[in-house]
Amino acid sequence: MNIAMRLLGSVTSLYMFLCFLRIMLTWIDGASLGRPYELLASATDPYLNWFRRFPRLRTPTFDFSPIAALAFLALANNIFLTIGYFGKITLGIILSMLVSGAWSAVSFVLVFFTIIIVVRLISLAIGRESILPVWRLLDNISRPVLYKINRFFFKDHLVSYQRGMGTAIAALLASLFAGGIVVRILSSLLAKLPF
Repeated sequence: MNIAMRLLGSVTSLYMFLCFLRIMLTWIDGASLGRPYELLASATDPYLNWFRRFPRLRTPTFDFSPIAALAFLALANNIFLTIGYFGKITLGIILSMLVSGAWSAVSFVLVFFTIIIVVRLISLAIGRESILPVWRLLDNISRPVLYKINRFFFKDHLVSYQRGMGTAIAALLASLFAGGIVVRILSSLLAKLPF
């Protein structure tokens, strides 16, 4: 049983890599990549499309369904490998992995938005044209997050775009730090449950 679980863990790791590769290649025109791209798409699209069915994972500016798909594979991988190495799994370990997996997805999103906002803030500081398509894309992706964070901190007061970005970066980094501590403590407590 242990060998079978380790094998399943290896298969899910490989499939996770293929899904990640497919997600990255969606930013490139698939027609020019030929048969290997078609094989990759046919192997991964049914799984990735299953997560696209959920409207809460999609916003007008960003599709979070690939993140959910990868998080689910990571959780399955952790379960297979845990059973493979320890021969058993408890409810506490499963709950610990669920919490850690959920936090991995959330922290990925937080880091993603932090990077986007930092890049945009740097571009403004060095005077790059804000009308270029890449800057408009970054603005469109980050705008909902900036709005919610600044609404929380400044209520109805107007602040400069740069100050709002700085506040958002600080809030996202603080959330990453505090959330990481809470999740580590909670995961450790859950893993120690005897059942």
